[in-house]
Amino acid sequence: MANSVNTNMGANVALQTLNATNKALATTQNRVSTGQAVSSAKDNGALFAIATNQRAEMAAQSSVKQSLQRGQSIVDVALAAGETVVAALTEMKSLAVAIEAGGSSATTTALQADYDALQTEIDNALAGANFDGENLWTASVSVITDTSATAYTIGMGTPADATPSSATAANVQTAIEAFTADMATLGTQSKSLERMVTFAGKMEDALEAGIGNLVDADLAKESAKLTALQTKQQLGVQALSIANSSSQILLSLFR
Repeated sequence: MANSVNTNMGANVALQTLNATNKALATTQNRVSTGQAVSSAKDNGALFAIATNQRAEMAAQSSVKQSLQRGQSIVDVALAAGETVVAALTEMKSLAVAIEAGGSSATTTALQADYDALQTEIDNALAGANFDGENLWTASVSVITDTSATAYTIGMGTPADATPSSATAANVQTAIEAFTADMATLGTQSKSLERMVTFAGKMEDALEAGIGNLVDADLAKESAKLTALQTKQQLGVQALSIANSSSQILLSLFR
């Protein structure tokens, strides 16, 4: 090829190579700084779309987990009140037996006063079993169990009446049996919610790992590539400088 001051192919080739190196270096630096091989749609449109959809799913899964945990709290508060009620009913049965056994008017009056006081405690415990404005002893509550908004109802359709019809051992026992049946229902629901929360947490972790597999960069590999590209960039600058000096060599021929 003829030497020319108008066309310097060596400089053009060196410049093209340097530009390609700079582009690759910018890509690698972005991966190192963000920790992601796909941080925007221009990196890989398909993977970016998949990762974005899965991030939305993960955010929704987090909301599902929060809904389930709220349900757990509502059930736990209801169970705590229920334990108080069962203890009171148990004591009321003992008092009912004593009342039925008879005795002096003063004794019967005292026993009845204790019995009535326990009933008041029961009423207060059930009325106070509120969490975030919900009380399973007065109404059922629905929680979301998945990202499709599937509802799971906690509570009882019609909670048992924790007020014995009269102060007799038989009536108190009837109230205990009905109330503990509701307690068993709440206990089962609590276990179910616990399993759902565990599953939601595992799903959240699996989604996060899946997104990472799609878009995360191999930082060890990118670090090695970064060093190589920086060296290549420096060599490219020197090569371009040498190619640009060829016109000075031509000038020396005319001296």
